[in-house]
Amino acid sequence: MALTDLTLDELRIAMAGELADAAIFDGWSMAAVDNAAANLELPLALARVAFADGPMAMIGAWIAAIDADMARALPAEAMAVLPIRERIRRLVQFRLDAVTGREEALRRALAIMAMPQNVAAALRLGWNSADAMWRLAGDTATDFNHYTKRTTLAALYAATLAVFVDDQSEDKAATRAFLDRRIAGVMRFEKAKARWLRPADERFSLVRLAGRLRYPAV
Repeated sequence: MALTDLTLDELRIAMAGELADAAIFDGWSMAAVDNAAANLELPLALARVAFADGPMAMIGAWIAAIDADMARALPAEAMAVLPIRERIRRLVQFRLDAVTGREEALRRALAIMAMPQNVAAALRLGWNSADAMWRLAGDTATDFNHYTKRTTLAALYAATLAVFVDDQSEDKAATRAFLDRRIAGVMRFEKAKARWLRPADERFSLVRLAGRLRYPAV
């Protein structure tokens, strides 16, 4: 199917990779849109219409394209055979690999997303990506855990991106080590949370233990 036959949403995602490459030099601007369109032999007017909403629309398309690539590369059925810690690590690492070589585009994107007028939209994008990762990891929670898991993973991913963008170590070794430490911390938190969310009659109780010691069953 030709690019000109796509819907605007599909076109944005199709252009995302070229746009991110152009943003390394031109920032997330109409100049980047024009250069991406030229590389894809796409009418400039159509490309400009697709990204008429500006930089956040461009960044959102890049993130959506990475989400889609991640879902194709790491489907839930393939992830199911792995421990949960490894599922999360692979999902986050896939996203890091997807932006490797485009660190300047990422740095500019993070700066735009941090602007006060864009924070709410940036948080939604982070939440959506965390949700996509948890779904591929096999999470089906619909209660309080659904929200805490996504909030925690979104924060982990954002912190890892902040390290990644300035990481000069060989093969991003510092970022990989940071990611492993953060995932270990999240796993400890989830285990502790699971203990505290157990029904009261399943949790250890000093009062109950003292009562049993004082009045043992006969």
